This record gives sequence, structure tokens and C-alpha cells, in this order.
Amino acid sequence: MRRRRAVVVLIAMAAFLTLIFSAPIVFQDFLHDTFAPLWEKVIPHDSNKAKTEGAQDSLTMLDALSVKGRAPKTGYARTEFGNGWGKIQGCSVRQVILHRDLKDSVMKDECTVQSGVLDDPYTGNVIYFDRSNSATVQIDHVVALSDAWQKGAQNLSKEKRVELANDPLNLLASDGPANQQKGDADAATWLPKNKAFRCEYVERQVAVKYKYSLWVTDSEEGVMREVLKTC
Repeated sequence: MRRRRAVVVLIAMAAFLTLIFSAPIVFQDFLHDTFAPLWEKVIPHDSNKAKTEGAQDSLTMLDALSVKGRAPKTGYARTEFGNGWGKIQGCSVRQVILHRDLKDSVMKDECTVQSGVLDDPYTGNVIYFDRSNSATVQIDHVVALSDAWQKGAQNLSKEKRVELANDPLNLLASDGPANQQKGDADAATWLPKNKAFRCEYVERQVAVKYKYSLWVTDSEEGVMREVLKTC
């Protein structure tokens, strides 16, 4: 019962943070200091106990996911999840996530990040972002949209798929080349080079799949479980 309550709290927190990050950019400086990075407030870094409890909650959610084969990719198109990035109070979701995840961000205007510094979760490298070379930092769908499509998202409404594609829980600013290397891979075929981030990466994937009723393959479930047992 305690674990069930913990899972409910975690999902409620995810929903709350999604709502929080739907606030106008004018409030983002406050939110960046208070809630960023997003996952640190859900699974704190500074407590081994909190990490362990976070992994236990993720294992509970993983147990609740269906395990079956990957469905055909037939019918998949990026437009099934909306036409590019959505808007939050008139600002691109990409810009909102950049502002959330970058340190020392400088705004060109109310909705555009001009520059900042990313402690890249996937490689562990420090990346200096500038809008003139924006490909160095990309916004990754933690659960790739193609993977989601083949594991249940094709059964969701278009509105729900658009929500999935723009959900801050499923978005991370990351190293561009690392994001390209990942492609549409799941946990069975790709994990971050930065081993220190693998627990949080898998925890986030599990939370997204739980939230949107997506399933996992047998090999994917096995890798997720092994990672979570080390957290």
C-alpha cells in the first residue's frame, strides 16, 4: 500500500510540474531556481535514501507496465504527435525546456534563449550553447516518439499524443550528437554514456510509459530492471 501511494504521489508530482512549466516565461527565472532541473525535485541527487526510494517507486511502476512485442511502425509520422513543438503561453516548448535545463541562460526576448551552459546529462560534458549554433544542444524525447508509437501511442488520441510530445517529463536538453546517436532507441539498445545519469534516465522513461499507458518489450524491461536495481 505504501508503494502504491508513493507511485500515485510521483505521478501527481509529474502532473504538477507539467502544470508549473506551463506558466508564462516571465515566471521562469523563479521556476528555474525553485524546480530545476525538473527531475532533481522528483528524485533528489543529494540523498542515497531518496535515490533508493525513487528506484523502488520506478520498479513498482515498471511492474505495472505490460510486456509484449513491438508493434509495426506502420503509420508513424512525426505529425501524429503534432506539427513540431507546441506552445506554452505563446512560447515554443523547446525554448521553455532550454531555459529550464541551461544554467546562466541569457534571453534574447521573452520567449527565446540566446545562450547558456548545459551540464549535459547524456555525456557528462559541459556544453556552451549559443543560438547561432543551436544544433549543439537538442531537446530529446526521453521516450522516443517512434518507440512510443510502436508501444501503445498509436492507440492514444491525437490530443494525448501531442501532450506526450510536449510533456516536460519526457523532454531533456542534451548533447546534439548524443541525441542523434540515440535516435528512436529504447533502453535495451541505448543508454547514456554518462553512467551516473542512467538511473534517472530509466526512472524518467518508466514514469513516462506509466503515465501514458505505453508498454515495454521483454529485453527493454530486463535492462530497465537491471539499471534500477543498481540505483
